[in-house]
Amino acid sequence: MKKNYLLLLILFFNASVFAQKESWKNLFDGKTLNGWKILNGKAKYQVVNGTIIGTTVKGEANSFLATNIDYGDFILELDLKVGNMNSGIQIRSFSDTSSKGMNTKEKITDGRVRGYQVEIDPSDRAWSGGIYDEARRGWMYQTEMNPAAKTAFIKNGWNKYRIEAIGSVIRTWVNDIPVTYLVDDMNLTGFIALQVHGVKDREDGQQVQWKNIRIQTGAAMKPRPLDIKTPVANYTLNTISPQEKAQGFSLLFNGNNLEGWRTAGQTTPPEKGWKVDDGILHILPQEANQSSKFGDMVSINQFKAFELNFDFKLTEGANSGIKYFVTESGTSRAGLGLEYQILDDERHPDAKLGTEGNRTLSSLYDLIPADKIDARFQQKIGEWNHGKIIVYPNNLVQHWLNGFKVVEYKRGSNIYKVLVAHSKFVKSKNFGLAEKGPILLQDHGDAVFYKNIKIRELTTN
Repeated sequence: MKKNYLLLLILFFNASVFAQKESWKNLFDGKTLNGWKILNGKAKYQVVNGTIIGTTVKGEANSFLATNIDYGDFILELDLKVGNMNSGIQIRSFSDTSSKGMNTKEKITDGRVRGYQVEIDPSDRAWSGGIYDEARRGWMYQTEMNPAAKTAFIKNGWNKYRIEAIGSVIRTWVNDIPVTYLVDDMNLTGFIALQVHGVKDREDGQQVQWKNIRIQTGAAMKPRPLDIKTPVANYTLNTISPQEKAQGFSLLFNGNNLEGWRTAGQTTPPEKGWKVDDGILHILPQEANQSSKFGDMVSINQFKAFELNFDFKLTEGANSGIKYFVTESGTSRAGLGLEYQILDDERHPDAKLGTEGNRTLSSLYDLIPADKIDARFQQKIGEWNHGKIIVYPNNLVQHWLNGFKVVEYKRGSNIYKVLVAHSKFVKSKNFGLAEKGPILLQDHGDAVFYKNIKIRELTTN
């Protein structure tokens, strides 16, 4: 009886292993490039000893070895190795020469490959596993957002990549270390491709190698459980992804109305000035014949330690801000608090005031200037920027802009007190030191737009 039971266990184990192996489909047969085609540039692709080797050709544009088949939801795994050049893996991508699964309103006629690219980056910036939108929006998730992933990539060695693209969620791993959790629905299907980056005037003959390329689709997909710690970049409108929900986020602005908000100094939402249209919160500009502004708007709930995420869009010359640890005085329609500055630095005079730029975009207003980020990541006026404010339980505070930390300070520290003493808030007793307070959206008389306002409370656990 025991022997039969043992035999059944062995058979069950072997069947499980076999089924698990069978759930994967090879995209590369190890011998030929059947099922693939070259797009965009003319880099060299060849198969050597079960490995696809891509070699740069001087003067050629980015080249892509693309699957003949488009894929929607899938899990992709592969091994790769690269020298000193960056490269990438295209997913849900398209071009005018291969657009059968294209889920976009764009009309492509130049032959360029467009779509999500999972980065291969051997440089010291260590953005491997991040997501770049090739020939469209640029960087969407880089590892400055997730510093724990910076050590994942092995230089000059083989690396295992895993990519899960299911619905609007794209998750990546490098050597089993989680790198990204991206939520975006611009394209939900397209080809997979292996990039050889263009070298232009640099030395040609550089190589990138791929092997063990396999995919799961449909019922065969076995996605990994949520890891909770990986930060989320959510580009969909006013939604909470499963990862964000597990992390404790909720919408502070519901996308439909002003529920949960009130005018500063009052108990009811503003009757005019603040509008909600198609999921976007809009503060109207002050008209020339108006005697006063519409007033700041504050959240009904108050917060002590938190992470606040928000997207904002400025109009030309506009000024606004998001304040926290806000105190209100009587029925004044303005609140006093620490402020994440939102400003058109080029056109609004406030950017030239203060000290050392401490009134510029994403600064701690009139106290600490924000570090300047690369111009590539600074969105133009009329385009959406992403902001983040984190207040940890130990009163460490950070301001983030488009995935980069630009301000860090300790609320209540000696340095903080000195900064306040040399600011316009010197006469405000205990400025910014309230135990908790609401979140405030400032009306400065200019047109500004907000969306995707989300918050989670942080604890010491």
